Amino acid sequence: MSSPEAKGHAGHNSAVQEGLNPNSDPTLNFLNEDRHDHSQVVTVSADDTEKGLEKPRSYAAGEKPVTDEDSANIGQIAGEENLGQKSFIRYWYGRLRAYVHLFIWLVFTAWWIYGLVRFRNEKNWLIPFLLYLAITLRIIFLWIPVKYVMRPVKLVWRHTAFRCYEMIPKKLHRPLAALVTVAVFLVGSMVPEETGDNTRARRAQSLFGLVVMIAVLTVTSKDWRKIPWHTVIGGMLTQFVVAVFVLRTQAGYDIFNFISTLARTLLGFADNGVEFLTNESVPKLKWFLTGVVPPIIFFVALVSLLYHVGLIQWFIGKFAVFFFWTLRVSGAEAVVAAATPFIGQGESAMLIRPFVPHMTMAEIHQIMTCGFATIAGSVLVVYIGLGLSPQALVSSCIMSIPASLAVSKMRYPETEETLTSGRVVIPESDEHKAANALNAFANGAWLGLKIAGMIIATLLCIIAFVHLIDGLLTWWGGYWGISDPPLTLDFILGYLFYPLAWLLGVPNQDLLPVGELIGQKIIINEYAAFDALKSKDRYRNMSQRAKLIATYACCGFGNIGSLGTQIGVLSQLAPERAGDVSRIAISALISGVISTLTSASVAGMLYTDTIGQALTS
Repeated sequence: MSSPEAKGHAGHNSAVQEGLNPNSDPTLNFLNEDRHDHSQVVTVSADDTEKGLEKPRSYAAGEKPVTDEDSANIGQIAGEENLGQKSFIRYWYGRLRAYVHLFIWLVFTAWWIYGLVRFRNEKNWLIPFLLYLAITLRIIFLWIPVKYVMRPVKLVWRHTAFRCYEMIPKKLHRPLAALVTVAVFLVGSMVPEETGDNTRARRAQSLFGLVVMIAVLTVTSKDWRKIPWHTVIGGMLTQFVVAVFVLRTQAGYDIFNFISTLARTLLGFADNGVEFLTNESVPKLKWFLTGVVPPIIFFVALVSLLYHVGLIQWFIGKFAVFFFWTLRVSGAEAVVAAATPFIGQGESAMLIRPFVPHMTMAEIHQIMTCGFATIAGSVLVVYIGLGLSPQALVSSCIMSIPASLAVSKMRYPETEETLTSGRVVIPESDEHKAANALNAFANGAWLGLKIAGMIIATLLCIIAFVHLIDGLLTWWGGYWGISDPPLTLDFILGYLFYPLAWLLGVPNQDLLPVGELIGQKIIINEYAAFDALKSKDRYRNMSQRAKLIATYACCGFGNIGSLGTQIGVLSQLAPERAGDVSRIAISALISGVISTLTSASVAGMLYTDTIGQALTS
């Protein structure tokens, strides 16, 4: 529930909250790029940006604000008296900032032109061009305020699409949006020709499964009359568009293939460290301890380093602004949704630690749902190491972000006033702040070792416990004459989730195996399901369509073990809300599982034999 402090704070920021008014101009806000405090990301409205409004800043003794005369040297120390207190590199960067940016741009311009001319017919030029374009735009917007670009865009928007939007009666906005979304789903899934398992009947089966899940969520909603259908429609449409981009376009496949190549290369760097500590033959053993644990430690250390320099916050801020303004969720929800695939379910909640005690029940439900709906980058490298499709895993993580926002708002719609309505904020925390980059990297390595140790201990205990249950079930089932196949947990889960596998569009001959994998993922964890998918012939011999759908369906932290993890983390962050967290935990777990299954359903609608073979080979 919302505390009096939360309501007071929200009322104090009423001017900012106007940005969430559905009747206001839905243009995006932008981050204050010139802040040197990378631990905090704040969005301000477009109108405030045009007026030149900035967040007030306090100045230390002897420090002066930057004037127009030296505004180009952002970050330069004002006054010679503070020069000794600032780093040598920052001082000279402030003085030579323009030359540094020009040099970087010229180097990458020469690199792109040379590659385009020399390797035009030998290498893929799309990825280098996108990298060059991103660097160019970033340098441009460091010198030219975003408002000069947004003013003409805003003008065009107001006199074209927004004018058409205003001409439509308000009561028809949601029905038309829903109609357009349904049309996009039907055209995207039914128009392409049939090939192999990729029949229109199978696609319709997956589409029907998605409709059933939406209907169940609506019927079981805490208050279906207050469901924010803008968020639901926008979330589902965004999920489908991402899937179309990955599964139906060559450019989307190339981009995600490039990302997966980078991930596989990252694993190779960890192997170099293992070789140094042991010998060259150890990384080839394909053991969990030698092939999975080292990449986890290295990846967490790398994330800690990038977080220290502010790069992770920058990416999270960009994603958060997108989900905040397109799906109309609170700032805290947007930050967690954007951060979860990068840093995990527990760490993403740490980003909004000051707000957790004041969150509404719907916000807590949303935060937990996001954690259950996707997997973290630290374990993503684990599953890539098992041989699973990196493109499918990465795209599933991205698709589950808008899906989790939509599903959670259907299951538990907002009925209170939120503290972070109208703004996206990543609070600064000095509790675990590193002294420098080297300290951050070392702390990350230690954290990675603890995470890897927790994963090892959890897997050991869970696998042993599951075999204990299987032994008891087999013994008990033998007295019922159940011996071929024996009565096991997989046997029970397979039939329990058999109808669910059908709703996802799985071919009939693979319904039982896929049902078993989904059951293993929910009851045990996603690693057990992924490991079985790649190591056991029963699952390896499934059709390409079934394996792709199973990969998407199991790509999430929605399991019993993660339930305890989330309750523990949020209860530690806000002990006074422990009861609220426990009350909605089961609902959030179910919502997270359904979010992941909707991604599997969409993948079933858009599956093609060519993409399926590429992603599952």
